[in-house]
Amino acid sequence: MWEYRRLPEVHRWLGSAPSTRDEFRERLLAPERLDALFVIGLLPESDRGAPTIIGDVMVRVEDAWAQEEVVDDAKAVQAELGWVLDPAHTGRGYATEAMRAVIGVCFGELGLRRVHAGCFADNDASWRLMERLGMRREEFSRRTALHRSGVWLDGMNYGLLADEWPPQGTAP
Repeated sequence: MWEYRRLPEVHRWLGSAPSTRDEFRERLLAPERLDALFVIGLLPESDRGAPTIIGDVMVRVEDAWAQEEVVDDAKAVQAELGWVLDPAHTGRGYATEAMRAVIGVCFGELGLRRVHAGCFADNDASWRLMERLGMRREEFSRRTALHRSGVWLDGMNYGLLADEWPPQGTAP
């Protein structure tokens, strides 16, 4: 994971960009991140004949907002999704396939009612993926996210409800 996450074209979009492998490992295993499920994508064979990690996804189950009287009914009913793909493997449908499977698990085995994801508006690959998955753009925010470059960037947030899955005309 470190090998592709450290690439400038990848880490420019990530919320955290550790500068060393040890720092990356420490952040990945931090207690506050252990509530997220990380699924590793593998290609069955590389040029060395061994499986190759080509990306990772995150599913963080969370509570929805609720009024006080019904707050218990809103516990663990939705998930934030995230993904990172090695640029050497983009453009082949791997991220779409992986995220369709993840969303299927969210609405199937996990029984969630909603998933959501966000990205910088300039991250075309991420918001296009969300749209391919049938997610609906719920927000376009102006200069709401401070990038590590010191520039305030626009953001986009997408969501999908369980009863909207699978999107019409696509297979899960």
